[in-house]
Amino acid sequence: MAIVGGETLKILLTSAFWRMAIFWPMALVYSYILLFIGDTITYFAPLPVSPPSGGFSSDESLQKGKLPVCIVTGATSGLGAEASKVLAGKGFFVVLVGRSNGLLSETMQEIKRHNNEAKLKAFAVDISSIKSIIQFKSSLLEWLSESGMDPSIQLLINNAGILARTSRTTADGYDQMMETNYIGHFVLTNLLWPLLIKCNAPSRIVNVTSFTHRCVTKSPVLTAHNLRFCMSGFENYPFSHTYEFTKFWLLLFSYELHRKICLMNYYPKVSILAADPGAVETNIMREIPKPISKLAIAYLKQTRLLKTPQTGVSSIIDAAFAPPEISGKYFFGGKGRMIQSSALSYDSKLSKDLWDCSMVMFHESMARLKYSIDMDGAERLF
Repeated sequence: MAIVGGETLKILLTSAFWRMAIFWPMALVYSYILLFIGDTITYFAPLPVSPPSGGFSSDESLQKGKLPVCIVTGATSGLGAEASKVLAGKGFFVVLVGRSNGLLSETMQEIKRHNNEAKLKAFAVDISSIKSIIQFKSSLLEWLSESGMDPSIQLLINNAGILARTSRTTADGYDQMMETNYIGHFVLTNLLWPLLIKCNAPSRIVNVTSFTHRCVTKSPVLTAHNLRFCMSGFENYPFSHTYEFTKFWLLLFSYELHRKICLMNYYPKVSILAADPGAVETNIMREIPKPISKLAIAYLKQTRLLKTPQTGVSSIIDAAFAPPEISGKYFFGGKGRMIQSSALSYDSKLSKDLWDCSMVMFHESMARLKYSIDMDGAERLF
């Protein structure tokens, strides 16, 4: 008990905790204010969160009679598991991506319990490992070929994320939270890009970001070196700052990719959207001492700001099923609603700088692992 109390006190004395306790709720409330004052755009009638009996509503003939393939990262719990269940109910062949084979199996069993007709495939992948992501693509292509399916993907949902309390360095040399929440998804999207553009139907990427991105008011000078080490050099690991930056950079990546999709004339065949589920009761705070996490959950429930995964997933599903011509938007609040993200997130120079230094890291990593891929789909081992 004394150890738990000591750990709790240690966290309470950090500036990172107080930043999370004060500024994160403010950012969340501000997002809801945008909803209430009418600073929203609804382009379409949102689909119900519960799966319709008719299944997937798109023209399946575009997929030559085969089920469209959807990939969901972080699919073993919370929003990822819920999104996988909903998408399977809407007719997707859902590829679940997670770190634990055991948890993947449990998630698949749970989905099958609600929908015995669900088409599911699981791959154990560590999003904080570029080598693991490369191996996943190879295994995915092999499975698609053996299954007689088209080598294409219609929907990629980049959902995996962690809130790490301590600094941990991955095998690639990056901060683990940075690589899990942003770098890994940047790499995964680039590696799967050829499969997205090969899809006969309009394809989409949905990046799951967070209202915490609003707490980022300025960004460091972005270079490949700074992106890797900008969170180092602190006596106490700034876990709240780091989480904010990962979600902010995932959002910048979304907007910059939208611009490039338009420049490459892939729009609206390929589109990308950001989805903010709000505050959702998941296990993301598992590294925070229980007395603190329980208090935070109780407070959010009392203020009605906390959602269950079943309701929080609505913004992700809205983004997934929005019309193909909707791209580069920020979904929040469910019911098909979109709001403006932070002013800084629309800085086109900043997003381009992030893209450029991320691509440097991407190609450096590919060279280190003796792997190469081109945006037109050609790939080879050196």
